[in-house]
Amino acid sequence: MSAATDIVVGLDKRLSTECAPIEVIDDHIRQLAKKMLDDMYETEGVGLAAPQVGELIQMVVIDCDYAEPGGKRNPYVLINPKIVTQDGPERVTGEGCLSFPGITCPVSRPSHVVVHARNLDGDLMQYEARDNLFAVCLQHEIDHLHGVTMIDHLRPSQRMEAIAAFQQAIEQGAVPGDVGGED
Repeated sequence: MSAATDIVVGLDKRLSTECAPIEVIDDHIRQLAKKMLDDMYETEGVGLAAPQVGELIQMVVIDCDYAEPGGKRNPYVLINPKIVTQDGPERVTGEGCLSFPGITCPVSRPSHVVVHARNLDGDLMQYEARDNLFAVCLQHEIDHLHGVTMIDHLRPSQRMEAIAAFQQAIEQGAVPGDVGGED
């Protein structure tokens, strides 16, 4: 099975489900984190949430560094992440999503975010980002854990257009990792 076929795509009910907190960090969680990172890299994503691979638990993987020219892999695994600060001027960015291949949506989010999460060793970590891809990615991936996708941030007419564009992209063969123009 390839990463593209592992990823839950579209209006699947799992993408609109509130995920359960992880109670124990065991070998299953570590193996899932590795698989999610492998899938994310294979599809050239910068983040992936557990519900996007069909697991309804609170875990995300993120690596914004390797996407930069000459960048090296610097992955983060966030378990039970919680946004503790979300402020700063709103920024509109064109977001893509591995679960919605072929489209990009204009999403407005606060420019500054602070997140608390456990790592795979169970240590409580703090992640802070401002005015960069990491700030957007943290918010986008944590949204997934609460059943919110990028299209849920759109006005109703924009959402309908995005869904139509997504369906057309799928009909034309788009797979996770394919990006499209801004809607």
